Formats: sequence, C-alpha cells, structure tokens
Amino acid sequence: MSLSVNNNASALLALQSLNQTTQELQQTETRVSSGMAVASAQDNPAIWAIAQGQSQQVAALSSVTSSLNRASSIADVATSAGQSVSDLLNQVKQTVLSATDATLSTSARSSLNASYQSLLTQINDVIQNASFDGANLLDGSTSNLQFMTNGEASQFLTLTGQDLALGGPLLSVSATSSINTVTNATAALGQVNASITAVNNALSELGSQANQITNHQTFVSQLSSSLNTGIGNLVDADMAAESARLQALQVQQQLSVQAVQIANSTPQTILSLFRSGGG
Repeated sequence: MSLSVNNNASALLALQSLNQTTQELQQTETRVSSGMAVASAQDNPAIWAIAQGQSQQVAALSSVTSSLNRASSIADVATSAGQSVSDLLNQVKQTVLSATDATLSTSARSSLNASYQSLLTQINDVIQNASFDGANLLDGSTSNLQFMTNGEASQFLTLTGQDLALGGPLLSVSATSSINTVTNATAALGQVNASITAVNNALSELGSQANQITNHQTFVSQLSSSLNTGIGNLVDADMAAESARLQALQVQQQLSVQAVQIANSTPQTILSLFRSGGG
C-alpha cells in the first residue's frame, strides 16, 4: 500500500461520500417535515409547474363554489317564501269560497272579508321579505341572476325572478280587493284559482333551477376533491418510504463519519513509521 502525506485519496473519497449522504439526509428530513416530495420548483420543475396549474384551478373553483352557495341561499329563501305564499293562497281560496254563499249574514260576510284582507297582507309581507343578500326573486324587482359555474367565468346558471306581487302578472288578486258581496267573492274566486295555478308553475320553475344549482355544487365539490387528490399524488411525499430512507441515511452518515475518521488517521500511521525508525 502506498502512503502519502501530500494526498489522502481515501479521506477525500470518504468526505465526498459524507457530503453526499448529508445532502440526501437534509432533503429527506425536509420531505418528512413538510410532507411534500415537491415543495418548490427546485425539487422537480416539471411536476411543480403541473401542480401549480392544478392548484390555480382549485382556487378558481373556490370562487365558483362561493357563487353557487350564494345562488343556493337565494333560491332556498325564494322557494321557502313561495311555498308559504302557495299555502296562504289555499287559505284565501277557502275563505273566498265561503264568501260566495248568498245566505251568509252581514256579520259573517264582514268577518270573512276581514280574514281575506289579513291573508292578503300576510302574502304581501312574505313576498317583500323573501330577500337574501339584497336579492328578491319574488317581488318583481329581479329579472335574472347569473352565477358562475366554471373557473374561467365563461359559463353560468340562471335564477329567474318571479313576480308574485299582489295584482301582478302571476298573482292577479289585488291587494285592495274585497269579498264583501257575492259578486265580489265570485270574481275573486276566479282570480284566486288562476293565481294558484300561476304561482305553482312559477315555483316549479324556480325549484328546477335550484336543483340545477345543487347538482352543480355537487359536481364542483367532487371536481375540487379530485384535483386536490391529483395534486397530492404529484407532490406529496410517501411518508412510509421517506421514514425508511431517513433511517438508512442516518446509518450511512454515521458510517461515513467513521470512514472519514479512519482515512484521516493515515498520516498518523506514516508518522508512527518514522517514530519507529528513529527508535
């Protein structure tokens, strides 16, 4: 074996191995602590770029979800209020039917008319208070509301306003009408029957649009979950594998340190030869 005090090849090789092992150990420790195999563009430029693109899509879908959630809330309020109007109209019809009886006494007819007026007031109150976040689909103030359905804001779902105001195109019963005579009650009955049909049709359309929103909410939620899973598959670290690799590298580092120490002892061996010769 050739011994030299000018060059210690064994020590240099052992040091290179130690440095390499230390670098790999640091990378593995970073992956274990962060849980990510690709945390930056330096780790894997191509994979990082793909993951960033998918992350941007997930962020855009978050805005879509917010838009759809607002749409769902507006639709829920309108549908609930519309159902109340429909129920009240059924009570109105019952009251009006009673008022068409020509044998009613004056006091009984007056009582029915008061009940009729009270029901109309309740209907008006329900319609005027059917608002969410400033949007009312039942009072005739809103024609169409559009809500984003994709991350590019190029596709939309629409909620169509329904004018259920008293005396309007759907609820033709006037707020100032009365059933204080048989003639008035008979006229009101025709209006009430037409109003019930029109209101129920309007609510059916609104319900269909609300279902579309609910279905799209489910789709967007599933799409977001799939994208997040895909991003995880690209950048997440395999913790079981990284844990095993961490332990292996720690052992390799310890062995490399020992190898460097052994290699560095070579000059001492040369010196001992001279000491031995001098003796």
